[in-house]
Amino acid sequence: MQQVQLSEVEQRVYQAVTALEARGQVPYPDLIAEESGLTPEQMDNPLHLLTEKGLLHREDSPMAGLDFGPRFCARQMA
Repeated sequence: MQQVQLSEVEQRVYQAVTALEARGQVPYPDLIAEESGLTPEQMDNPLHLLTEKGLLHREDSPMAGLDFGPRFCARQMA
């Protein structure tokens, strides 16, 4: 299995997503920002990069009219 190199910010964001999921919380960007100690503005690039690297995937709200924004879920590694 190949190693993916992450920046410090990407590591913090990924760890925040997995921590939220472990506690049963939905990993919305504002919660990820709070958990990682970053501002919402600082979240855009790391979320995009982690999604491109295949470590996170974006899910939009499945229920019409109840859109709390996208959530980013960690990919389960085999």
